[in-house]
Amino acid sequence: MRVRFGYVAIALNIAEGSPNKSVTVKTLEKITDPEGRIHRLRRLTRENLANTLRILRYNSAHDIHVYRFTSKTVPLATHPIADEWSYTEEFMAEWQEIGDYIKSRHMRISAHPDHYTLLNSPKEEVLAASLKDLDYHVNMLEAMGLPPAPQLVIHVGGLYKAKAASLDRFINQFNQLPDRVRLRLMLENDDKVYTAVDVLGLCQIIGSPMVLDIHHHTCINNGENLAELWPAIINTWNGAIPKIHLSSPKNDKDIRSHADNINLSDFLPFLTMAKAAGQDFDVMIEAKNKDQALFKLLDELEQTPGIKRVEQAVIEL
Repeated sequence: MRVRFGYVAIALNIAEGSPNKSVTVKTLEKITDPEGRIHRLRRLTRENLANTLRILRYNSAHDIHVYRFTSKTVPLATHPIADEWSYTEEFMAEWQEIGDYIKSRHMRISAHPDHYTLLNSPKEEVLAASLKDLDYHVNMLEAMGLPPAPQLVIHVGGLYKAKAASLDRFINQFNQLPDRVRLRLMLENDDKVYTAVDVLGLCQIIGSPMVLDIHHHTCINNGENLAELWPAIINTWNGAIPKIHLSSPKNDKDIRSHADNINLSDFLPFLTMAKAAGQDFDVMIEAKNKDQALFKLLDELEQTPGIKRVEQAVIEL
């Protein structure tokens, strides 16, 4: 069984490893000239795209095949202040270069739209904003020339005092999405409302892959055994390699926040369980120390009996 590891957005081990350069609306509104505002966004976007390519090259050099893009690549892309700006056309060469690099290295990339992206919201304005955010993410993926595949992780959304109705509303909205959006989505269990069982059942209905978040499962569950759920979660991927999210709680009092690094003990039980299924899978590390947390965990896994480190960010069991 082969397991690959990746991390989120920022590479701490390299200079200019942040593709998150942004600006607040308040600051931008101080620029009275509309073209001046776009120029500021243009400069930041160019820097973020250059840093993204720099990170991908770093990842390739260190056998990191899995990576999550920041949603801030284009600052304020979904704000009305940028409505008339075609950030994909203006930077088409840069987008294509990034996409070509991803495809040439066979990298698995993803993005995680904002937690305010709520397809099951009963409020029309919230739904409209959510659709606009998804469109922004898809615009980037299309500009990179990446074919439709599960690349965008979203949560089910809010409870709105009625779980069954909220799930039905999600199904209805999901089924109305254009293929260019719908085919790129995958669903993740959250840490407060929708359990792994909830999301698994939903994915089986709508035909979307499920991203299992181990940490979230420990935060909210009804005593389910992941060994019993894992084969069904694998099946939602229809033959593609499943992906999970891995993080550790910040501390005993704040169990939902992510720690700086991954505690080996938070992963080994799942790894042992998954070995029985024999299915390769990818791991997205959600830790504050980003790539440094990844390498720390891999160093520890390498010292664990029964685990072989075959690349810098890949193990075999």
